[in-house]
Amino acid sequence: MAIKFNVIERGEPGVVGGGTKKYYASPQMNGELDLEDLTKAIEKISTVSGADIRAVVYAMVDVMKDSLANGRIVRLGDLGSLRVSISSEGKATAEEVNASTIKGARVLFSPGKELKDMLKTVTYTRES
Repeated sequence: MAIKFNVIERGEPGVVGGGTKKYYASPQMNGELDLEDLTKAIEKISTVSGADIRAVVYAMVDVMKDSLANGRIVRLGDLGSLRVSISSEGKATAEEVNASTIKGARVLFSPGKELKDMLKTVTYTRES
């Protein structure tokens, strides 16, 4: 299978009027795989029941939330890892930086070997 893409035009960030426009490839998603469909697919290729699959996934999410909230990196083998990243205001001195200067947090996912290897073999097809 190939990932389909189309072409979009973008201007230069921060330049009034967009500056010099350039064209870029933009992936076109081909639907999504939700937990229900993922569960059914795993049931077909394993001896694990859908109820057990969902129980493990929900338990895994709970454990990952606790670990991430405590500043731990969650490593999922060849799948990848998750970690918390924060953004904060810049201050003139180190002493001025405290918890109140933190403006937000997000969870970052870094793909592991299996996903990186998959990306090496993906093909791309331009959509009209």
